[in-house]
Amino acid sequence: MALSWWRLELAVLPELEESLLWKLQELGIGRVAIQHRPERPEQRQLLAWLPASEWPEGERQTLEAALARLADPFGLTLPPLHWQQQDEEDWSLSWKQHWQPDPVGQRLLILPAWLDLPPEHGHRLVIRMDPGSAFGTGSHPTTRLCLEAIEALAAGPDAGPASWRGLEGCTVADLGCGSGILGIAALLQGAGRVVAADTDALAVRATRENAAVGGCQDRLQVVQGSVEALAELLDGRPADLLLCNILAPVIEALCPAFSAVLAPGGVGLLSGLLVDQVPRLEAVLAAEGWRSELASRQSAWGLLRIWKA
Repeated sequence: MALSWWRLELAVLPELEESLLWKLQELGIGRVAIQHRPERPEQRQLLAWLPASEWPEGERQTLEAALARLADPFGLTLPPLHWQQQDEEDWSLSWKQHWQPDPVGQRLLILPAWLDLPPEHGHRLVIRMDPGSAFGTGSHPTTRLCLEAIEALAAGPDAGPASWRGLEGCTVADLGCGSGILGIAALLQGAGRVVAADTDALAVRATRENAAVGGCQDRLQVVQGSVEALAELLDGRPADLLLCNILAPVIEALCPAFSAVLAPGGVGLLSGLLVDQVPRLEAVLAAEGWRSELASRQSAWGLLRIWKA
């Protein structure tokens, strides 16, 4: 007997995207995609498929309530959820059809591993990856801010603080690596080595797999853990560039250990934070001896660039 499925559709507010993906994964809902057009990245639709036998009306109502609570810290209201029942289909094809080549900045292209490189993007550096296996597909504003900032730093010494000497050959530390997309982007633009860590075992696996897809697995090491695990990988030789795309309260908690993973002459890119969280975070960073500036922003999200005072 063929299975029946519920297809869930939800317009995604930029502030809620990562929280929604996290919650769905936490609940064991793995068939998830974010649909968007590269030319309008701010208009995104979340799609999820749930077995009908496991999600009767009461369970769906409970899910809706759980997702709605994610909007409360932002003072937002979750857009309406739309449910559509459908028969079983080829999930690999159904899921994959919602992903398209996605140009970022002037030089980068995020390309799902199963797609060919479009001729019009032949001049771009290609980040091949398996979207959806872990957070960080490139569609969220914080990820795009980081990718664009890495591209800017790769442009040369004039793109960063006076201590910055460019990305060529440098060591990169990626804290909370997610899918590995940021570290892979740095390697594509001249970095010599990436060490990465994430507390989520699925993210560690996804980073390894995406590095292999991109052919850079020999230059990217990843372990499960937090800043201490990252420092262990660096073995007393702090990185030239720190990438940290996680939420502001987590950055605040971890920043006392940043000196163990980022060299005095290095640069850090911190994202995953709301612009209105910047003043408090800057004060905390200053108390730890770091200078900082709001380098860029997209909608309510911002990116801080830090270096030693």
